[in-house]
Amino acid sequence: MGIAADILDPTAEGWRAALAALEWHYEVGVTDFIGESPLNRYDLPEKAESSVPMVKADKSPVIAPAARPQMDVTVEATRLAGAATSIDALYETLLAFDRCELKRGARNTIFAQGNPTARVMVLGDAPRRVEDLAGLPFQGPEGTLFDRMFAAIGLSRDTPDPARALYLASALPWPTPLDRDPSAQELALLAPFVHRHIELASPEFIVVMGNAACQMVLQTSGIQRLRGQWGTALGIPVLPMLSPRWLLKHPAAKREAWADLLSLKARL
Repeated sequence: MGIAADILDPTAEGWRAALAALEWHYEVGVTDFIGESPLNRYDLPEKAESSVPMVKADKSPVIAPAARPQMDVTVEATRLAGAATSIDALYETLLAFDRCELKRGARNTIFAQGNPTARVMVLGDAPRRVEDLAGLPFQGPEGTLFDRMFAAIGLSRDTPDPARALYLASALPWPTPLDRDPSAQELALLAPFVHRHIELASPEFIVVMGNAACQMVLQTSGIQRLRGQWGTALGIPVLPMLSPRWLLKHPAAKREAWADLLSLKARL
């Protein structure tokens, strides 16, 4: 492709010629336009007399300004979460909490769904855009798979019966940019709200689905290694499981998920 000769011809469709010229430059690797005159960057610059008068350097010691005391946001989160005396109060506290950058890019605060008196509380992984738009955990195709998995052992997020109900929550109330893994700082900042949520709901069993949820509750990661192995957190039995997100990408792992569901059913 070459540059059209009529690029500056006012009688022709000059914009088409200009577009063609731009595409040609891009194809040959030109990405920056600096000036019309060529510049040889290997030429040594001519030494010029500086018009700025020489000033003797001041060798007196520089005294740095005193650092302003800043409240540790994790301590603040712990204090605010601990002050909540009910699940509703904890939700309102989280809505008003503005010390996490993730909140700035979110549409909603994803908190919980289901019966808070359920025997089983399920903590989901970091939410995605579909959860953010709905303001609820486990939505979209992942939510459909989630509902089918637990329906197979007689549990549901929609039933009012505590014996057959699920109480769903999210490890993070807001999605991460580009669905990246949450940082250790983000997990530490939001963990007090999750821990207080568990204390207020007081379930008999907790299921953590995914690495973020596992780190938040058990302070360890490696969900593929931990799945199916019961642990304890906050005095409550905890079962790590693979998330529906992982199962959709790796259908062969559904066999392991079924074994974990049967383990939960046996406990119930």
